[in-house]
Amino acid sequence: MTQLAYMLSTIQQIHVRIRDAVVSACEASAVEHLARVDAEEGGDTIFAIDRVSEEVLIEQFAILGASVRFRLVAEGLGTTGVRDFPAGVAPEELQYIIIVDPIDGTRGLMYQKRSAWILTGVAPYQGAKTNVSDIALAVMTEIPMVKQHLCDQYWAIRGSGVKAIRVNRLTGQSTPLPVRPSQAATIAQGFGNIARFFPGERARLAAVDDMVVTTLLGAPPEGRALCFEDQYISTGGQFAELLAGHDRWLADVRPLLLPPAARETNTTMLCCHPYDVCTELIAREAGIIVCQANGLPINAPLDVTSPVSWVAFANPMLAASVLPALQAALKHHDMPLEDHHDLA
Repeated sequence: MTQLAYMLSTIQQIHVRIRDAVVSACEASAVEHLARVDAEEGGDTIFAIDRVSEEVLIEQFAILGASVRFRLVAEGLGTTGVRDFPAGVAPEELQYIIIVDPIDGTRGLMYQKRSAWILTGVAPYQGAKTNVSDIALAVMTEIPMVKQHLCDQYWAIRGSGVKAIRVNRLTGQSTPLPVRPSQAATIAQGFGNIARFFPGERARLAAVDDMVVTTLLGAPPEGRALCFEDQYISTGGQFAELLAGHDRWLADVRPLLLPPAARETNTTMLCCHPYDVCTELIAREAGIIVCQANGLPINAPLDVTSPVSWVAFANPMLAASVLPALQAALKHHDMPLEDHHDLA
């Protein structure tokens, strides 16, 4: 067994432990308790429900540290979001960097509106220059709502394609899950959208979205819709919708709302971060086109603060039609295509 294969098996087990602990907490606790704000750190708000996953995360990754030397990057590890395993290991001895979002989609899960996801990406350690594009192993596991007994898990090792299973959490049985991104050549009568989850600048993002659709499909006839949207407040959940063939294109370009001079690390904007996109390898291994708005690969450092913008298309045909329309709409609304990583 290669070291990446060993780490894959171990991370899958860690995900199952986190999933089960969080579901148990949701079953036992009131929404008001789980939704309590516990802290503001690591680039986002930490809710009480997040602490459940973090306890399991640290405990389990400490066990992995007995055989692998790695840097763990995650929300909830203090202001830096970094911890090295085993304790006391010298930076020059680190083999990997593992970036984790223990609960991606906290807000939807704590109110039992929608599943959340556990996200993990593993890259060979190259110091501060280690990048999202260096991730060689990725795993994402669904944390279902209490009333939901089926949940999914996807994983990929670079160059080996995608594998997925659907698990019955009541019986423990799992079955292979087909990965079928949409092969539609048009956005017509399909789901797709630009992320605009929170108040502030939603009108501007919606205007970009509307311009893309109008460019591609024209104005809708009165009383009819030509396409649809689904604002899933979870990047992992968005990737899962693409992998399942439910969505045809998605974009999260919130950092581009800021002028170039303001698009720096530690921006106060509530937006996507590297731990949110750490499983984009899975989407790419499935044939989904994932990139920045300028068409380049996502190149953000593996930290908990850098703002990240991304776009994804279920297949190359959709990328060829939607990306130019999106770029034109962004320029029209004074949103430069480059993010701050490109400007550095």
